[in-house]
Amino acid sequence: MAEPLRLTAKSASPGIASGPAFLAERPGAGPAPQTAGGYDALEKAIDISIGELERLAEGADAESRDIIDFQIEVLRDPSIAEATGARTESDENVVFAWVATLDAYIGELETADEEQMRARAVDILDIKNRVLGALAGSPTADFPPGSVFVGRDMEPSRFLAHDWSKGGGIALFAGSTAGHVALLARAKSVPMVVGTGRFSAVDGDPVSIDGNAGAVVLQASRMLIPPLVPAQAPTSDMQSESGELRTADGVPILLSININDPAEIDAFDPATAGVGLMRSEFSFVSVGDAANEDRQLAIYRRVLEQAGERPVTIRMLDIGGDKPLAGLEDLPALASGLRGIRLLLAQPEIARIQARALLRAAVFGRLSVMLPMVTFPDEIDRMREIFREEAEKLGRRSLLHRMPPIGMMVEVPAAALMLDTFGSAAFFSFGTNDLSQYLAATAREDADADAGKAAPAVLRLIAGAVKLAAGKPVSICGDMAGDPSYLPALLAAGLRHFSVAPARRPAIRSAIIDFNADGTRAAGE
Repeated sequence: MAEPLRLTAKSASPGIASGPAFLAERPGAGPAPQTAGGYDALEKAIDISIGELERLAEGADAESRDIIDFQIEVLRDPSIAEATGARTESDENVVFAWVATLDAYIGELETADEEQMRARAVDILDIKNRVLGALAGSPTADFPPGSVFVGRDMEPSRFLAHDWSKGGGIALFAGSTAGHVALLARAKSVPMVVGTGRFSAVDGDPVSIDGNAGAVVLQASRMLIPPLVPAQAPTSDMQSESGELRTADGVPILLSININDPAEIDAFDPATAGVGLMRSEFSFVSVGDAANEDRQLAIYRRVLEQAGERPVTIRMLDIGGDKPLAGLEDLPALASGLRGIRLLLAQPEIARIQARALLRAAVFGRLSVMLPMVTFPDEIDRMREIFREEAEKLGRRSLLHRMPPIGMMVEVPAAALMLDTFGSAAFFSFGTNDLSQYLAATAREDADADAGKAAPAVLRLIAGAVKLAAGKPVSICGDMAGDPSYLPALLAAGLRHFSVAPARRPAIRSAIIDFNADGTRAAGE
């Protein structure tokens, strides 16, 4: 029988504990309820959070009471309210204004020279998430008694709300021996270790904590997550990965699927090359989801882990126009008609939260990020800078992350005509739905009726744009990709990667093997 795996850690609280693992980052996390907007709603959520903390403090010991009092004091701090209010007056949504204000506070603490100050960052994170939960009507849930809590860090209020009388322990990937949770664990004799480094585990796995020697003992089958490696940009030889699908004259074709909901990944076909387009906006019920970095991370991680070794391309939020997000309806940027990347750049806190979640998710699979509704090259440059800045912040927080390749949707005619000027894009994917609409100057609700008439113009534009791509990976993920009648022209244009709705996959797969790579029908067909 294989020996158990023993990981070295730092002792934060002595004692021995064993139990089923409870993963703080849960891949199956579902969406939060709808979040109401407005500064009044935020004030109410803060009052609710203060009330929860006051109830938590009832009967608490002196040390616990001091920690709770600190959190209540921060929530009542007028400077926090003023900073949040200033952001809302600058046309920022109240939820994102709250997140940005608290994130700035957390960032200051995390870069402090003293370890005790750095350790307080988790207290502010606790406050931020508690208020977000109150806004969404979804307070942080407890975990099963007797479990070993496994995560990057743990919030003090979560520790205090848990029943430790039935045993259990804490194993943190990062954490601090000077933090409030460590102090509470020592006071309540809860075994705890910190600084384990990230390791893989499954909910319910048996885990043992040695708080005396500073160690975590896992099943022999469990492994450490591999260290970071540089991101690999998509290359043209990706087409050979499917190994099965080829045109009649033997040219390899990559056939991926489009998904709108993480639940769709459960029916993932092992023969599929990957996810060519995940529309992230359909995974969120409201602004509360978009403002919750950990909730986003759980969604993306689930898709990447289900896809395994196959690549996954996640498109950043394409909200605005016909795709509003509950709680953002009154955003001035929406009133001015902005959508896609323009909206993300006009409201950068939305982009920053999603960028952090995507950066953290990238370590769990072969992730690429796609930007929606790109019109000008500087839009990609500005978004890449946001990713770079957020990656630096994650690095300072010792959060595992990876920079994914960043490409763009080609769905605006101006971009398609000038594709050779988008040098910073790692790849291109044609979104034929919007491309058809804008080429034909058609309203969204009338686009289907005019699709056939606009098709020749769309196909000609795509053929010209593929030549302008200058060898960069190119795919197509719009409705045209799944329509066999357009396949000859798309093959002739040079497209070798098609991403289609799962229901369209059998039809397009059958059609591909009947044609040569130049779009001509194979002899004998």
